[in-house]
Amino acid sequence: MARITPLSVQKQLDNGLKLLTKIHVDEVQVGTTPKDLVFEIDKVRLFRYRPLAAKASRAAPVLVAYGMIGRYTMADLQPDRSLIRNLLAQGLTVYVVDWGNPNRADRWLSFEDYVEDYLGGCVQHILREHRITSLNLLGICEGGVLTMCYAALHPAEVRNLVLTITPVDFHADRSEAQARPDRGFVNLWTRSVDEGDIQRVIDSYGYIPGKFMGLVFSMITPAKTLTKYNLDLAEVFEDEDKLRNFLRMEQWLADRPHHPGEAGRDFFIRMYQRNELAEGKFTIGGQAVKLAALTMPVLNIFALEDHIIPPPCSRALGPLVGTRDYSELALPGGHVGLFVSGKSQGIVGSHVVKWLEARSGPQRRRSVRSA
Repeated sequence: MARITPLSVQKQLDNGLKLLTKIHVDEVQVGTTPKDLVFEIDKVRLFRYRPLAAKASRAAPVLVAYGMIGRYTMADLQPDRSLIRNLLAQGLTVYVVDWGNPNRADRWLSFEDYVEDYLGGCVQHILREHRITSLNLLGICEGGVLTMCYAALHPAEVRNLVLTITPVDFHADRSEAQARPDRGFVNLWTRSVDEGDIQRVIDSYGYIPGKFMGLVFSMITPAKTLTKYNLDLAEVFEDEDKLRNFLRMEQWLADRPHHPGEAGRDFFIRMYQRNELAEGKFTIGGQAVKLAALTMPVLNIFALEDHIIPPPCSRALGPLVGTRDYSELALPGGHVGLFVSGKSQGIVGSHVVKWLEARSGPQRRRSVRSA
């Protein structure tokens, strides 16, 4: 190991400054895989990615839904670490929903609006465009909760359901939290906050501020947060590619949208605090979301070292679904590492494609008139 001296540190900083002045902002953009806007409703937009493979997969189109707390670009962070590119390279037809930038005007948008109108609108567009009766849904984190709700309420329209790092039972970490205090901070923090305090934040702003949630996530790993801009940054100063990767991640972290008010209440109070989803008490439009209605094949992917969504919270789905075709893929690494780790995201992409293609028999075509 090289000896660290004031001179070596100064040399490292000088090299880093040279690299920073050399790298243009256009070189560290995220979500750069080519795509086209094909549908929009209010602030929500649906994109279709352009194909990358010469031969198309036989699997039905896949609609990817990320959570409203972050941006879908995590699944397409950079060209060599992109779940989206992996799926496209293997011939899948891929769509992604962008929830936009909610503000105070969206105070009363609830999970019902996002599930039925926005996600549902995107689903209907894809079904009409391809003249099919069902598609594949791939949900990530909170996006997995949204897709679960839609699939439970409209099972005939969902051919296969893929969930990644998705919370299901928000209280399943209680026993693990005592043995592993480094996991489930968001669960512990949310349960410790008075329900009225969350409501007051929503009433004051009309949304849950993106910067506020960013602060909560930074508190999960305080030591990492404190050393990120000194020790970690000094380390990547030695390698231009590592520096670009660091800057891409920082750009994604800085682009944290506000969470719509009423939908935030649904997520943090009704699910995190009351655990209504796992207990079958969560309702949309007066109808209970029953996970037993998930009768389509389900693939549940989670990270074994996930400190945001503890594995028990995801694994709890198995006994609750109504399908016999339930599979799990547990991978090493953390919440974000599932998508940015060169090894993990490659495994995720190939496994998802093989799993979908094995469940891609012929389906009834949808007529233009019925659409």
